[in-house]
Amino acid sequence: MKFEMKRKLQANIPTATMSDIVFMLILFFLTVSVLKNYTGLPVILPDADLEVIRKIESRRHTGYLWIDKSGAMSYNDKIVGVEDNSLYSSVYDSKRKDPQLWMFLQYDSRVRMEIITKANNELRKATAIFVNFATTTKQK
Repeated sequence: MKFEMKRKLQANIPTATMSDIVFMLILFFLTVSVLKNYTGLPVILPDADLEVIRKIESRRHTGYLWIDKSGAMSYNDKIVGVEDNSLYSSVYDSKRKDPQLWMFLQYDSRVRMEIITKANNELRKATAIFVNFATTTKQK
């Protein structure tokens, strides 16, 4: 005796709610993810004329160096110094990973120029020659 199937079975995956699930996952990851902002050291920036100030277009290839009024330095939220070559080694490693690196130097207006010069010389030794100095606009 031969048995015959009355109907052919079809296997299909319901995709009607898939767009809802994808949208909820995107919203979840957007709300949970945190973008990294470097905080650095507390500094009071020096003033500059409005004609001289230019804004950085891309912050993707940027390293941040802060110098506070006591001369303490922070490079990308890591405490560094000139005397122990930690500034040189940190910037050199960053420059080796990203050859398009621009340095963004934020120093307190009350810091001695000798410390800024030492930091700038260390940046030059680490081949980070593109340096931007952060300022605020001068109030007229």
